[in-house]
Amino acid sequence: MNKTSITLYLSALISLGASLNMSASEVTFATFNVSMEAQNYLPRGENGSAAVLEQLLQTDEQPQIRNIAQIIQLVRPDVLLLNEFDYIADSDKGIKAFITNYLNKDQGDAKAINYPYFYYNTVNTGQPSPYDLDNDGKATGTGADAWGFGFYPGQYGMVLLSKFPIDVNNVRTFQHFKWRDMPNFMPTKKADGSPWYSKEAWHEFPLSSKSHWDIPLNINGKTVHVLASHPTPPVFDGKENRNGIRNHDEVRFWVDYLTAGENNYIYDDNGNKGGLANTASFVLLGDQNSSADGEGDALNSGISALYNHARVNNQLPPQSKGGAEHTPNNAKAAFHTADWRMRADYVLPSKAGFVLKQSGVFWPEKADALYPLVGSRGASSDHRLVWVKLELSAE
Repeated sequence: MNKTSITLYLSALISLGASLNMSASEVTFATFNVSMEAQNYLPRGENGSAAVLEQLLQTDEQPQIRNIAQIIQLVRPDVLLLNEFDYIADSDKGIKAFITNYLNKDQGDAKAINYPYFYYNTVNTGQPSPYDLDNDGKATGTGADAWGFGFYPGQYGMVLLSKFPIDVNNVRTFQHFKWRDMPNFMPTKKADGSPWYSKEAWHEFPLSSKSHWDIPLNINGKTVHVLASHPTPPVFDGKENRNGIRNHDEVRFWVDYLTAGENNYIYDDNGNKGGLANTASFVLLGDQNSSADGEGDALNSGISALYNHARVNNQLPPQSKGGAEHTPNNAKAAFHTADWRMRADYVLPSKAGFVLKQSGVFWPEKADALYPLVGSRGASSDHRLVWVKLELSAE
């Protein structure tokens, strides 16, 4: 949990180096929870480590990863957040290997794609705490007793891929922001009304189950902030609803970050205070594990406040015919982004700096030749790639 342990990773230009279209006025942003973590590839009950994904990325042969790459190649986003991509410290064995061995090679009828820039960093999932955070009488340091649920450090990590340069010197991370420092945090209590977490644990408890990132991109000379996160699922707990409460406040963090007068309390991992400037352009990306449509188990007030924030353009919500077909009796199904029938993943652009052009969820219908890419949990992921195309405005 020491700030000095944070290392920023930024790629050099990938050797294949597909040229950037720096004159493009339209940019596609996307988010995709790719389920590329060890348990996805192991028999049930085995936890593994990041070495599992690392080994699979050294060849171009893993069919599930090939399908994920093909989906990315078909949609062809310019900026893409990958959720649940295990943290692998050596980029040559991690994200570079994924780019080189999968994205840089044609998958099916889809053409290779390249991302010359990427950003990743450590996350709280699997980081051991010395406390009994789930109050089961044992402080195991893993699973629910880690600072973010996970069985090894970096499980369910994040990576941003970009065709545009990353202003690495001005990236802000909030991995170590303390939950207790959020004004009006939502308390977690035992049945008798006492605090769920011990005083010692609460003093050290980070808000973010993974991390919150503000990553500035240079797009044709304009700065666009990518706001990336992956709040904890609001389930897998008890009546105290500790995960639902944390999810709510993780989402609410972005509401405050965007709101003048409400973000003075925020500090990043370098000690810099405050939120995002009122005039800044941004795109918020990630699996928020909560539904702006009121579905699921989350405390939806957090995601509703974010989705309806005065700075957010929500006028063209991504949808798919495959989602509508998947749950035909649900009027909201076209907007679902996961096969477990909820809208969980978001691409939310700012009103400032963009004209909203198109959006979608990659979810083909069963009659579509591309349906096998999403036809089962093992085909690619239990989430779908969500994308929004934006035109850079003149101002």
